[in-house]
Amino acid sequence: MPWSTRELAELAGTTVKAVRHYHEIGLLDEPERLSNGYKQYGVAHLVRLLRITRLKELGVPLAAMRTDAAEDLPTAIRALDGELAKRITRLQRTRAELATALEHNAPLDTPAAFHAVAESFSDRDRALATVLGGVFDDAALGDLSALMAESTDADELFDALPPDADDAAIEDLAGRLAATIREQHARFPWMADPNAASVRGRNAAERALGAAFLELYNPAQMRVLARAAALLGV
Repeated sequence: MPWSTRELAELAGTTVKAVRHYHEIGLLDEPERLSNGYKQYGVAHLVRLLRITRLKELGVPLAAMRTDAAEDLPTAIRALDGELAKRITRLQRTRAELATALEHNAPLDTPAAFHAVAESFSDRDRALATVLGGVFDDAALGDLSALMAESTDADELFDALPPDADDAAIEDLAGRLAATIREQHARFPWMADPNAASVRGRNAAERALGAAFLELYNPAQMRVLARAAALLGV
């Protein structure tokens, strides 16, 4: 029994618009028309349309389904499989990050490496963690997260330093901070050259962190950082 375009589309689980599009791009042959101008489709059309629909559901590009492109279909399928593998990896990583965010009650906009310590973050810590997450690779972020979980006396003094701190306070704190930084560099050698762990290219870490520090720290704190760098010979 012959079918109209609408009936064919319903049988194949697609739309009349899709059927007409397949005609236009040469994927589906048009049937002969009756004297009244109506198209009458047969089983061969249904089989072809079902095959197109099936391949489309799997993500095969329409261009790869053309008869004259049949030899390229295996290539298209391999490319599709590769893309699906990448998508699955991304989804698995996203699920893992959601799980850690839920476990530690961490904001989703906080980089996953800092989820375990995010609950104790100040607004400034969160902002800095966000910048770090956009600059460094996963291994470096893991190291930085470990350091942020191990607050030292020098860190606490630095956080509490007022903008009008005197020279003596700055010199003393810079010495303490320099000693802490030396220990951190010995523990995580990449920190001596942060650009080595940058995912944004050379000097990206310095540019991003330099701008962040200027925005997030007060003048006295910036003086401490500059003096500590001088003591370290950086």
